[in-house]
Amino acid sequence: MSLLSRVADSAYWMSRYLERAEQAARLGEIAGVDEGNCETIAACVTAARENARQVREHVSSEMWEQINRLYLRVRRQRDERDGLGLGAFFRAVTEASALFQGVTDSTMSNGEGWHFIQIGRFIERAATTSTMLDVHFADHPDAGDEPFGIGAYVEWVALLRSCAAFETYCRHYTADIRPDRVAEFLLLNADCPRSVRFAIDRVEVSLRAIALEVGKSAPGRLDRLAGRLRASLDYSQIDEILADSLRSYVLGIRRQCEQVHTALYESYISYPIEAAITS
Repeated sequence: MSLLSRVADSAYWMSRYLERAEQAARLGEIAGVDEGNCETIAACVTAARENARQVREHVSSEMWEQINRLYLRVRRQRDERDGLGLGAFFRAVTEASALFQGVTDSTMSNGEGWHFIQIGRFIERAATTSTMLDVHFADHPDAGDEPFGIGAYVEWVALLRSCAAFETYCRHYTADIRPDRVAEFLLLNADCPRSVRFAIDRVEVSLRAIALEVGKSAPGRLDRLAGRLRASLDYSQIDEILADSLRSYVLGIRRQCEQVHTALYESYISYPIEAAITS
């Protein structure tokens, strides 16, 4: 293996934890979650920084400075209650996360480590977006049966905003908020950076790049799992998904994401010592 398993592991989890912190902050900003959400964010950012520290020699100085700055900001909020208010705090976290992603893409060599970061980010995003969609539809079991009022409209807009997808949705569908279109956009849209399909496309691209880097000549279980998941998103139709069961479909997506995660570990991170010796 050309990249140490511990480096791949830390790069992957650094990215997953940062994505998780950003999503918690977006939920807090939209839904007005209380200070308990700050503890979740603090734990995620702390874990992300620790993973970044483990691979300090593999990330750029700008990346380390940005994640360290975010860590200090979160710790200050938690320990001192610095008075900026939860809304400002949540916005600061989402902005810092986006900045870290930009810094990563502009300062880090697009090799194996960068691809593990991409996989961590987008596996987490696919799982989170699908879960939020499932929860929202479960809370609105009659969605789509009849026109809804302003209260329900605001809640559907909040879902899109919490996924950072409201403006891209409006550009695609205008401001005509319909539950089936929201589901289609967050699940199946190929161009929305927050959709499940977009995320899995990026996961598969990075998996192919890593396989090329390490000289894998034939597709393995990991490639087949990722390809099957991508194909299920490429060829699904939202009317069929909703007619059958959105929950079943989303649970299937989450299960397949877990299978990809497990196969990723088996292939590159917790592979047998014999494979490490012969590679």
